[in-house]
Amino acid sequence: VQLQASGGGLVQAGGSLRLSCAASGRTSSIFEMGWFRQAPGKEREFVAGINWSGKTAYYGDSVKGRFTISQDNAKNTVYLQMSSLKPGDTAVYYCASRGSMSRPYDYWGQGTQVTVSS
Repeated sequence: VQLQASGGGLVQAGGSLRLSCAASGRTSSIFEMGWFRQAPGKEREFVAGINWSGKTAYYGDSVKGRFTISQDNAKNTVYLQMSSLKPGDTAVYYCASRGSMSRPYDYWGQGTQVTVSS
């Protein structure tokens, strides 16, 4: 599975941004897709996840109510709609996939930078 993340950029606090993650290759093996982020000097943080059927989505506590994850099976793409952005959301955002709930995320995209200015 290959993952290509895009959509990052610079936005003011309170603004919105949508990230995309396009999957290619053995997409039939994907059980779940997720978004993670890592800010300088901090550990990688789980942001949101969605199963490939799109029926179940879940979020990290720090983004609940502000971010929405969705997927388009026809385009093999997962989106992360980010609203009410805060400077604390500044990070490199990565998309990832895994083949089952019991497995770790084992395929990763290259990351896209999101910078929120105050």
